[in-house]
Amino acid sequence: MISNQILQNTIEGLKSIARVEFCVMDTDGKEVAATGNINVNGSEVVEFAKSSADSQEIQGCQYFKIYDEQQLEYVLITAGTGEDVYMVGKMAAFQIQSLMVAYKERFDKDNFIKNLLLDNLLLIDIYSRAKKLHIQTDVNRVVMIIETDNGRDSNILEMMRPYFGSNSKDFVTAVDENNVIVVKDLSEGDSSKEIEKAAGSMENFLAKEGMTGIHIAYGIVVKEIKEVSRSYKEAKMALDVGKIFFDERNIIAYSELGIGRLIYQLPIPLCKMFIKEIFGGKSPDDFDEETITTINKFFENSLNVSETSRQLFIHRNTLVYRLDKLQKSTGLDLRVFEDAITFRIALMVVKYMNYMESFEY
Repeated sequence: MISNQILQNTIEGLKSIARVEFCVMDTDGKEVAATGNINVNGSEVVEFAKSSADSQEIQGCQYFKIYDEQQLEYVLITAGTGEDVYMVGKMAAFQIQSLMVAYKERFDKDNFIKNLLLDNLLLIDIYSRAKKLHIQTDVNRVVMIIETDNGRDSNILEMMRPYFGSNSKDFVTAVDENNVIVVKDLSEGDSSKEIEKAAGSMENFLAKEGMTGIHIAYGIVVKEIKEVSRSYKEAKMALDVGKIFFDERNIIAYSELGIGRLIYQLPIPLCKMFIKEIFGGKSPDDFDEETITTINKFFENSLNVSETSRQLFIHRNTLVYRLDKLQKSTGLDLRVFEDAITFRIALMVVKYMNYMESFEY
């Protein structure tokens, strides 16, 4: 349904052009929007609503009915001097009725996209409703999810809709109060670089609007409208996995998750069993800061002892001593590729477990 504010803005714009006062009433005779003090009797509005006439002059004012698919929705009253008041009123009534149709179509499309994302539609319904709403079914699309620290307090959805514009082929919606979802049209053949660029532009826009803690994730490009829900699920996973394993990045793609995607799908009991097998009764969380720094830097430099010692500003023998000490406590020698892989995965599993456990409290 069109909002009262939209109606108010519309009739104020019409007044500035036509120099005619407008008042929109509901069928119960209550004022919805008005540009000035038009002397309107609520009972007269109700009587006019019940009559068979579509327009009528009452007490020097012109009354017009506005329908929503054969259902009377509003009564428009115009007041002013001159013969053009009736014509202006007819044009205003037509404008409001057209707005109602446009907003209803937007609402229907929004509803359709939400149900499509949530997998609430049968395959036959997807294509029939898409055809009815004039939505192309065989266009490349990707789903992007936007999350900010201000999600609960600010209306990010209403911020993003004007960003894309009314003529955009993209759909902007939300299925909860935390995230905004963009179903981006890629009919122009946008590459992965262009998707990344679009995500960066959205991030910059929100940052300028004062938003903080911005995270944007997106799924794989899909070629059929029925696969949009899959891209949405991938984007959701990318958002969560990105916050666990790529917390330094604000934009993350599902295709970049790597082994983190597999770890994210492991049950916690299995993770605990794995960590116990690797570290015994210990945990990487028990390592001191020096050991953690050494491990991370060693992995960053692809297990290169010389480069790691150089970047840590320590002697090569000191690094070797630390690695030997770590091997004695864990049984894993990070200089051996297989042990390094096992240790790296274990660190990621612990990070995943800590993240998941933080939501239990």
